[in-house]
Amino acid sequence: MDDRHSTPPAHAQYGLPTSNRPLLGLTILVVEDSRFASEAIRLMCLHSGARLRRADCIASARRHLKVYRPSAIIVDIGLPDGSGLDLIRELARTTPRIGVILGLSADDRAPGMAAKAGADGCLLKPLDSLALFQREIVAHLPADRQPAFPRAVRDEPIRPDRRAYHEDITHVAELLDDPPESPVLDYVAQFLGGVALSAQDTALAKAAQAFEQSRRDGAPGDDLAVLAQLRALVRDRLHDRAVI
Repeated sequence: MDDRHSTPPAHAQYGLPTSNRPLLGLTILVVEDSRFASEAIRLMCLHSGARLRRADCIASARRHLKVYRPSAIIVDIGLPDGSGLDLIRELARTTPRIGVILGLSADDRAPGMAAKAGADGCLLKPLDSLALFQREIVAHLPADRQPAFPRAVRDEPIRPDRRAYHEDITHVAELLDDPPESPVLDYVAQFLGGVALSAQDTALAKAAQAFEQSRRDGAPGDDLAVLAQLRALVRDRLHDRAVI
C-alpha cells in the first residue's frame, strides 16, 4: 500500500524505523530513466527498509502522483521528456508538499540547480554509498519522522546487477541510430554520461562527456567524429559481455 495523505502514519502499519533500517515505513518514488541507476536505488531502499516505486519519465511520474503520495521523491535532472527541474519546481509548490524532494544527476552543477528549483537536496551519481543515501533522506524528513535514536552507519558498497547496465546500453544503441542533427542525441549524451559514470565505465563516460561538449560547441566536424567514436564504444560493449 502507498502513502496517502489521509492514511495513518506509515510506521503504524509497518513498524518503527530501526538503527539498521532507518527508512522503514517510507515510500520513495524515483523518477529515473536509467535501469542501472534505478537498480542501485532499489538496493539502497531494500537495505534501508523503504518501499520503492519507479517512473522512467515526467509523464509517468505525474500519473503515479495522481494515485498516491510518496514520503520522498528522487528526480533525475535529465529525463527523456523534459528536465527534472521542471518537475521539482512543480512539486515544491504543491500542497500538501511531499516530505522530501531530492534531485539526482551526474553533473556537479546539479545541487545548485536543484536547490534553486525547490529541492531539499541532491544525490550525485555514481550512487554507491548506502550511508550517504540514508543520510540525505533522513536529514530532510519532517520533524515527526526523524529517528529518535543514534543511527548505525552501514557504508557497504552497492553493486547493481550488470544486466541492468546492458539494458541501458542496448537502449542507447537504438537511439544513436538517429541522424546527427537529431535533438534526441542531446538526451543520449547526458543519459549515457550518467549511466557510464554510475557503472564506472571511465572510457565510455569520457566519450559521452566529449560528445555532449561538442554538441554544446556546435562544431559539426568534431561532433561527427566524436559521435563515431561513441557509437564504436557502445557497439563494443554490446558485443563484449565481459566489459558489461
